[in-house]
Amino acid sequence: MPPLSPLFVVAVALIDPDGRVLLQQRPPGKSMAGLWEFPGGKVEPGETPEAALVRELEEELGIATHESCLAPATFASEPLGDRHLLMLLYVCRKWRGMAEARHATALTWVRPAQMYGLPMPPADLPLIGLLEALL
Repeated sequence: MPPLSPLFVVAVALIDPDGRVLLQQRPPGKSMAGLWEFPGGKVEPGETPEAALVRELEEELGIATHESCLAPATFASEPLGDRHLLMLLYVCRKWRGMAEARHATALTWVRPAQMYGLPMPPADLPLIGLLEALL
């Protein structure tokens, strides 16, 4: 069997002053539609993961942050069809603007323990425990 080509993705746990994390709901027509996920997206060729995440937050949520505000937290590694997903999760507590669902069906602020009751992509599920420990 040929090796799976990697798909590099970045995601963020935006944490508000009350210790809640922002999740977005995948829109209809996309793979895994309806599932709740951490905001983020694909790393484009020639981009650093941090630059990709700053760009994705502006595109998806309309918020601005700086690479120095992104703290690496953990990663997820998961088969995804004919590719292999490698998702880097960052934590961010400082940004400008009010998050809006530009490419998602909805946004919600939840505590990490509440995430266990939400339908989430397989790669996101193992990250919940780490967020619980951090917060």
